[in-house]
Amino acid sequence: MADAALRLTTLAEELLGTPLPVRIRAWDGSESGPADAPVLVVRSRRALRRLLWKPGELGLARAWVAGEIDIEGDLYEALDRIAGLLWDRGAETKSAIHPVRDPRVRAAARGLLALAGPWPPPPPPPEEVRRRSGPLHTKRRDKEAISHHYDVGNDFYALVLGPSMVYSCAYFDDSAEGLTLEEAQHAKLELISRKLALKEGTRLLDVGCGWGSMAMHAAREHGARVTGVTLSAEQAAYARKRIADEGLTDRVEIRVQDYRDVRDGPYDAISSIGMAEHVGSVQYREYADDLFALLKPGGRLLNHQIARRPEPNEEAYHVDEFIDAYVFPDGELAPVGRTVGTLEEAGFEVRDVESIREHYALTLRQWVANLEANWPEAVRAASRGRARVWQLYMAASALSFEHNKIGVNQVLAVRPGEGGASGMPLRARTWNPTSR
Repeated sequence: MADAALRLTTLAEELLGTPLPVRIRAWDGSESGPADAPVLVVRSRRALRRLLWKPGELGLARAWVAGEIDIEGDLYEALDRIAGLLWDRGAETKSAIHPVRDPRVRAAARGLLALAGPWPPPPPPPEEVRRRSGPLHTKRRDKEAISHHYDVGNDFYALVLGPSMVYSCAYFDDSAEGLTLEEAQHAKLELISRKLALKEGTRLLDVGCGWGSMAMHAAREHGARVTGVTLSAEQAAYARKRIADEGLTDRVEIRVQDYRDVRDGPYDAISSIGMAEHVGSVQYREYADDLFALLKPGGRLLNHQIARRPEPNEEAYHVDEFIDAYVFPDGELAPVGRTVGTLEEAGFEVRDVESIREHYALTLRQWVANLEANWPEAVRAASRGRARVWQLYMAASALSFEHNKIGVNQVLAVRPGEGGASGMPLRARTWNPTSR
């Protein structure tokens, strides 16, 4: 009799102590659960062995990347329901699973073990990072982490990001028809350019320059002279070709270089867009000190960075297991208040903080749509597992931004000049770009 789905549902509800909010379809074709809910498809018993070996997020992620579980129906609704089941059931606990000493739970676990099939679990998918041991955020380890995330193929990123090749949130507007993704990315680059007061001859350092989009915008639209640094060789090669194709090689230089090794300051302005998340808490003060030293007095820093909510006990903060293993190895998020405080400790005067959280949710949904619309090409450009990593990561992140679990902020700071002068106009908020 095909009854794996019913057995799975029963066992899961015993372990979790609550009805499942999704329908289950098992490898034997059986189904169980609410008829109007998204379907969690368990294609193989290997998924159960992964969960038994690594209960919770990492086990689920490995099964997803390997294609052993899938979603039929609305992906966002399914992720929302599953997240609510596992992570949002009360501030008093991080785990929804009852203690293993509960006899019912022990019986359910034995039942799950019998259903899972032969031990041991499969090895992790090849897309999972293989980290070397040793201290975090050495230059060598940071370079390996950046390579894992960004050196997966420029063609893959082009399919996801679109022609702008900007891998940070766009800046939309409230018009009825709305901006396209490309228009919104242009608006974001222009917003940053205006906050930095870029003009003809401004010397700009773009830290973590990606595929060169900010550097090119600053040079083309404002006449800036730009140095971009990245740890990704693939990004640098792609950026240099784009710059040459647009005839901007006399204004833009792209280096494969750690920001800690930049020694040719002072610069008039620095942009750091979606890069500081890679720095890590142990290095953040050094990051702030280095950027301060690279700016001339009166120079401006625009730090565009994802932020998390503060923890009641900050010592309890831990990096999301799926993100750490598959997306941003060694990446860390900090509350925006800590970022502002560290910049001030380094000597900066923080002049403006703008939250653009909702914009990132809109951006991520468009990236997911791009990926799904170009799925066969994306799989060929990277791998099926890599495409599944990005699909899950971006969809789940969109929900996190929408539900105010994480945010993103642009912090504008100044290195004070003589006597504390900021060089800022008395009414500085004149930088919002026009809608189109």
